[in-house]
Amino acid sequence: MKRGFLTSICLALSVLIAACGSQPDIGKAEGPHPALWEIVNGSGSVEGWMFGTIHALPDGTKWRSPRLAEVIDNADTLVVEVANLEDGAELSRLFGEMAFDQPTGPLENRIDPQFRDEFETLLVKAKVRRNHFDSMESWAAALALSQVAQSNRSQNGADRALLTAFDGREIVELEGARKQLAIFDRLPESEQRDLLNAVLEESKEYGDGRGALAEAWLAGDLDQLTQLTRRGVLADPELEKALLHDRNASWAAQIENLLSAEEKPLIAVGAGHLLGEGGLPALLQERGYTVRRIE
Repeated sequence: MKRGFLTSICLALSVLIAACGSQPDIGKAEGPHPALWEIVNGSGSVEGWMFGTIHALPDGTKWRSPRLAEVIDNADTLVVEVANLEDGAELSRLFGEMAFDQPTGPLENRIDPQFRDEFETLLVKAKVRRNHFDSMESWAAALALSQVAQSNRSQNGADRALLTAFDGREIVELEGARKQLAIFDRLPESEQRDLLNAVLEESKEYGDGRGALAEAWLAGDLDQLTQLTRRGVLADPELEKALLHDRNASWAAQIENLLSAEEKPLIAVGAGHLLGEGGLPALLQERGYTVRRIE
């Protein structure tokens, strides 16, 4: 099995939390830009900024606004989910180490019969044999198939661009690749299969020309983003808890510590983590900060 096929698989957790719909021609988008927040302490001083990223975009997408460019220039530190996104060999090694140790039989037998057609479609798109995914645990197969379904390029992701922009400055990761993959690896088999079936169900929405997620992200439409990112995988309460709420709670504690330092961070994580009552802005406000949208 060619495990290099999964070089960018560590992005898949974030892709799943912010992935729905197909990809538009958005290279010439005008008007509002992705949402940006500033974090203010009790004395009214700006302690840092928060930006919701999208992890895969079409070629030529224009998404940096003048205000975001200003924040990038002023921030001392970049805070991301995973810092070594360019190290494909290491990401593949970690995936291979964790994804193949507890195989559970042919993948086709782990898929809900109603999604067999979607599975067949993705097999053709991936250009692999039917047994290609059989040796993977169910969570790993779900991530791999999510990557197959995704038409956008992770190389164009906002997180990668920000990592490049902060080259030479401090970069802090909230999770790291191993910890991120371990979230999946710890899921009970029943939840892993729910994840697998949800990925297959969502794959039907790719290729319909709507590009709902990318358009909502570019426009900074938080209501639409909330609607899009709370269906599919995150419509399952157990998966929502493991993939979103538990992680947000952990990150909020880490971010509070970072905000106490002199350096001002730009916190750039998947846009789905910044939405609603359980989002990071709301959790930081509970900790005494004022988090206000500035774009």
